[in-house]
Order: sequence, then C-alpha cells, then structure tokens
Amino acid sequence: MKFIIRGENLEVTGAIRDYVEKKISKLERYFDTPPTSDVHVNLSVYNDEQRIEVTIPMTNLLLRGEVQHLDLYAAIDLVVDKLERQIRKYKTKVNRKFRQDGSPKHIFAELEKEATNIAIEEESDEMEIVRTKRFNLKPMDSEEAVLQMDMLGHAFYVFTNAITNDTNVVYRRKDGKYGLIEPNA
Repeated sequence: MKFIIRGENLEVTGAIRDYVEKKISKLERYFDTPPTSDVHVNLSVYNDEQRIEVTIPMTNLLLRGEVQHLDLYAAIDLVVDKLERQIRKYKTKVNRKFRQDGSPKHIFAELEKEATNIAIEEESDEMEIVRTKRFNLKPMDSEEAVLQMDMLGHAFYVFTNAITNDTNVVYRRKDGKYGLIEPNA
C-alpha cells in the first residue's frame, strides 16, 4: 500500500504518519495478496475536533471510512475498526451468497467503484449542478447493489441489472429499508 497523507489545519508529523501507516497496514491481513492501491488519508482539525477520512480504492472494491473524535489517535483507531468491520461484513455476505450459488468459497464480490455523486447547490432561485461523475455500470443483482451502496455510505446506487440488463437504482428509504427503481418495459 502506498500512503498519501494530507493534513488540513494540522501538520502531519513523522509520529502521526507512522501511526497511521502502522494501523491501516493491519488491513492487509484480510486479503490473500496485499493490495497495491493508494491509501488516501485526510487529517483535519476544526473547532478542537479531530477528523480522519480514509479512502482505499481497489480494482473491485472501494473502502471508505470517516470518523470525528477529540483525540487524533483515537480517531485513527476508530476509522481502522470501521474499515475492518466493512471488510468482514461484506466479505462474509458476499461469500455466503456465492457459496449458495456454488461458486468458490473465497471469492470477494465484484463491487462497483463509487456510485454517482452529484452535488446540487442552490444559488438564489436556480439549481446548479456543481459536479458530474462518470462510471462504468457492471452487471449485478439488487442485493449486491445494496451491499455496495451501504459500503459507500450513499443513499442510492445506480447499477445494471444482471438479469434484465436494464439500468436500475436501489435507494435507502426513510424507514431504513431499501427500494428498487426499475424502468417500465
């Protein structure tokens, strides 16, 4: 793993850098081969609140965690715990699904990179799109799309339905359950 550590309103000292690298490197034990991707770490301080954001984009998976705490070292520990829970949760769920389908036991699902994230900002009475993202839609079922959406921490996820080959959207409802939007045939 190659670490890219950035500080906002905070100087990233050698001790902080070493601690971050040591803790996040522990995630390598969850993979058969150590990931070769970059690890993006943003450390910031606002109003005496320490904040850490970690993003690890991999070929078939995007790990992301964000934590705020009064102590920077505690925030680092908490974000690593969060990333470990993400890996264990999705690896278990996906492997269970593949075992039911008769696939090999240790396949890590092909999860999509970050879903469409369009920020809309109101200026006076106009709506202006301030960001556009493009991504490839990989075929998957709705259950896998929900897993990917949860892992990314988004409220919706756009994907290609592997069965119908249509573009679908899964979303989190206000009651905590999930919805699926399909086009009319």
